[in-house]
Amino acid sequence: MGLKWDDIDLANGTLQVRRTMSESRVGRIEERPRNGRGRRIDISPSVAEILATHRETYGSDDLVFSMRKSTPVNSSTLLQRSFLPLLNSCGLPRIRFHDLRHTCATIRFINGQHPKRVSGILGHSSVAITLDIYSHVIPGMGDDGDIFEGYC
Repeated sequence: MGLKWDDIDLANGTLQVRRTMSESRVGRIEERPRNGRGRRIDISPSVAEILATHRETYGSDDLVFSMRKSTPVNSSTLLQRSFLPLLNSCGLPRIRFHDLRHTCATIRFINGQHPKRVSGILGHSSVAITLDIYSHVIPGMGDDGDIFEGYC
């Protein structure tokens, strides 16, 4: 929710995570990422295209995702008006927004992406953390050889 347009380089397909935005009893809080330095993330050409269209459609406010007059998106509004209805319309189960992170990692592993690459995308400090969390979904590392039957 703290992503700003100057954090994104559409031509080179990258974005910089430089801040987080959270809500508290006293209002919105903008902070540096947990590791204190942020990180660069590569985005695919299709994501760059979607972001370019989003910018053209909704204007060039400072924030990439905002309400009217550059007000940051409220997380409960995002969930109730956008995320949960989208899940429902696609016939998907109700999940937490954070579960998308796990879904992304799982799909990447199912498709054979190297654990080091997935670890970098997730921002883990080491590939060991990623493997501790996701080894059960990596082909050949789970207890059940048929774990992917019906999914691939």
